[in-house]
Amino acid sequence: QVPLVESGGGLVQAGDSLRLSCAASGRTFSTRTTAWFRQAPGKDREFVAELSWLGGNMYYADFVKGRFAISRDNAKNTLYLQMTSLQPEDTAVYYCANRVSGSPGTTTALTDFRSWGQGTQVTVSS
Repeated sequence: QVPLVESGGGLVQAGDSLRLSCAASGRTFSTRTTAWFRQAPGKDREFVAELSWLGGNMYYADFVKGRFAISRDNAKNTLYLQMTSLQPEDTAVYYCANRVSGSPGTTTALTDFRSWGQGTQVTVSS
């Protein structure tokens, strides 16, 4: 599968906002759902949010606590992650990936996802 391409990361201060983008390299997302994950230094990659391309259903990790919002632009074949009230603990490389197995809202195992991109670095200073 063609890797996805993440962008939009950067260095911000605590309390700032960022919007990440995930593009399908010119192709339509050929999947039911696409998700955002993140990996902080020395930690495992963890689920952040997931969105259904057809129904628009959204799923979030508990730690998001209303600060992050996942959305899509079908015309641009792009998935977004709007992040607000960023904190230093949000510092990580953020990845997007397509779900190929399992059910949204029930499983978030990395093995259920494919087409991982290179990620985009988000650094939040205190």
